[in-house]
Amino acid sequence: MVGAENPPVGTPAGMRKINQRAVLDLLRRSGPATRPQVAKDTGLSKPTVSQALLALEAAGLARATGHTSTGTGRSAVLYEADPTAGYVLGVDIGREHLRVAVSDLGHTVVARRDERNTSRSGTALVSAVGALAAATVREAGLSQADIVVRVLGSPGVADPDKRCFRHAPNLPGWGKAGLLDELEGVLGPDLMVENDANLTAVGEWERGAARGASVFGCITIGTGVGMGVMVNGQVFRGATGAAGEIGYLPYGQSHAASEGEDAPPVRGHLEEATAAQSVVRGARELGLGTAKSAREVFRLARDGDELALRAVEAEADRLAYTVASVAAVIDPELIVLGGGIGTAADLLLDPIDRALRSFTPLVPSVVQGELGDDGVLTGAISVGLRAAEGLVFERKVGAA
Repeated sequence: MVGAENPPVGTPAGMRKINQRAVLDLLRRSGPATRPQVAKDTGLSKPTVSQALLALEAAGLARATGHTSTGTGRSAVLYEADPTAGYVLGVDIGREHLRVAVSDLGHTVVARRDERNTSRSGTALVSAVGALAAATVREAGLSQADIVVRVLGSPGVADPDKRCFRHAPNLPGWGKAGLLDELEGVLGPDLMVENDANLTAVGEWERGAARGASVFGCITIGTGVGMGVMVNGQVFRGATGAAGEIGYLPYGQSHAASEGEDAPPVRGHLEEATAAQSVVRGARELGLGTAKSAREVFRLARDGDELALRAVEAEADRLAYTVASVAAVIDPELIVLGGGIGTAADLLLDPIDRALRSFTPLVPSVVQGELGDDGVLTGAISVGLRAAEGLVFERKVGAA
């Protein structure tokens, strides 16, 4: 209930709330359990557990899900955290695609929609995202009131003062002041925004190739280039949120920006050298005039085309430079390749490793991401669920 105060810790009401949260957290963490199992695992008495489960059922946070045999012919009721107690909306905004998904609290996606990003202005993109999100919520059979948390992943860094995204040159109009307010207007209040590479790193850490890694970087290569860094399960953002903006690493000859020779570039040198379009450009420079996309270059390389193979080798050299630069700064145990080019890691991993060993002793393990195009959405939903679990408990217990 909005405005309701939590009961003081140590009072009977406060202790009941603590016990209910302990029971609910156990069910979320361990899955369905009987009253005796919950009592044993939480250390609470059976009467206390019974009271907590009754309160959680009344609040719509837990439910009976079946029976289990005790071994003596009698059966016991199994309880689980009710996954329908709330829902999370995840949004992935990319230069080429828009992806939206709705998940229940059990991490089950109940609706998803993907479409091409054809917007050429910030205003048009905000409108397209709002329409796609609304359609996805309707497809799930839900209302906006059912969505507890909304998480949006985008290239760039959110600017809390100007309420826009910095360092997102591939999305026209994304640096317009007040853009985040416009997004909240179409998606809902208290919108959580995060860099897309950071969310991909979270997704790979929780459900992909980086499970168990203590220090790793997730490099995403597509229309742009970025990296999410995680240390001991937490995203490292740096002083202004720009940690991992590796597209701005210096690479090759510096080019003057359009604003003037002394102005910083809109697109980073490394991004220009390693993003998907650079693969196409390199292939054409080698004489592969039919190449229209990086995916096509990689397909031709798999088919044994010599020019395509040389273009892939050149991209691997550039990525090895990137990995070496990252390794010298953060000393990761693992580098995960994500994004569109990450799906071609089968062609890139061996030449990257050879190039790395030729010019640095700092050689982390480099692996292909497991989530592919779902990386940002997976991370967005994971971040949203962490926030939603506490919010749902406070709202429903306070309202019960």
